[in-house]
Amino acid sequence: MKDLCELRYFFRIEVMRSDKGILLNQREYVLELISKVGLSGYKPVSTPMEQNHKLTTVDYDKHVGNTRDAPLEDVCGYQKLIGKLLYLTIARPDICFAIQVLSQFMQSPEESHIEATLRVVRYIKGSPGLGIHLSIGQTNTLTDYCDLDRAACPNTRRSVTSYVVKLGNSLYLGSQRSSRQ
Repeated sequence: MKDLCELRYFFRIEVMRSDKGILLNQREYVLELISKVGLSGYKPVSTPMEQNHKLTTVDYDKHVGNTRDAPLEDVCGYQKLIGKLLYLTIARPDICFAIQVLSQFMQSPEESHIEATLRVVRYIKGSPGLGIHLSIGQTNTLTDYCDLDRAACPNTRRSVTSYVVKLGNSLYLGSQRSSRQ
């Protein structure tokens, strides 16, 4: 067995210790992502998604006759960007809902989907060092909250569930779309 000293990086997650707890962030990963996407010169935005922004599928657009939103030609680029943002949700639970919504369009994304995804990147640009703080102290309480929005998905009318779990004062967020109709 070999002692590798104190953990500082693990799978591109930075581990910073203090007397108040441990902070996990992905600052270097975020800065590299912003640079690769080409948004270094853009201003950050204050929210990951526009309020009341409805994203639709290609099938829905065909059904209602919407021709303004063209399908993306580079589907793989969209899928890779969503995958990178999914990895970022490990330490950035504030973007979980936005990425959950955008990942629904992986098979046939449209121009509006990539624009919404780039907005998430511009959002994380505003605070690249943000992460999860795991507090020191007694952690014998587990608290959870759940919220269900029935038939919230505009395309499938499926329900969307979000949840928050706290272990002591440390927080974990998540959301998922119901598979039932």
